[in-house]
Amino acid sequence: MQKKLTITIDEQVYEGLYRVVGARRISRFIEDLVRPRVLYPALEAAYEEMARDEEREQAASEWAEAMVGDVVDETR
Repeated sequence: MQKKLTITIDEQVYEGLYRVVGARRISRFIEDLVRPRVLYPALEAAYEEMARDEEREQAASEWAEAMVGDVVDETR
């Protein structure tokens, strides 16, 4: 269920949102930005912790590089 929310923002910020996101997409844009921070507040900390794990990051990087090679070889 959706709830209507009235917020107040600076006019320049609104104009930027209107220009970049579009009039009918502002609510969705804001919800997409806010959702992870209010529903999954520990998610960002978990990502930061994972990024500090150098062994895991190395393995992930190697895996990603291997996958790029597979995609490059595919025919279209």
